[in-house]
Amino acid sequence: MFAQIRIKTPDHSSMVNITKEVEEIVAKSKVKSGQCVVYVPHTTASVTVNEGSDPAVVQDIIKELDKIVPWQDAYKHMEGNSAAHIKASMIGPSVTLIIDNGRMVLGTWQAVFLCEFDGPRTRTVYIKVL
Repeated sequence: MFAQIRIKTPDHSSMVNITKEVEEIVAKSKVKSGQCVVYVPHTTASVTVNEGSDPAVVQDIIKELDKIVPWQDAYKHMEGNSAAHIKASMIGPSVTLIIDNGRMVLGTWQAVFLCEFDGPRTRTVYIKVL
């Protein structure tokens, strides 16, 4: 099964929890055992799995990425969003999740996040259930 969702990101840099949306697509697929690939077709956004219970974790991740890759740093890219491209490359465009008994296998505190580094924007997320 293939699906896509559209997510409006709220800020310049943000991590939006999309676990519920992905879970709904997995359930609708009726796949009992397999994989779910979550992919973003954007060069300034990414997808990751991390702590979904405490919002401070997301804030800390964004803060530390901003330290490592500052928005202004004499980049050569003419559009002025090189930092967003670099962060998206560091995190990556996709995650693959295990499906067992018709559900995604995630740890107790884990969630799936769309990471925005050049927003706010409306992003597309592709989900393929195998």
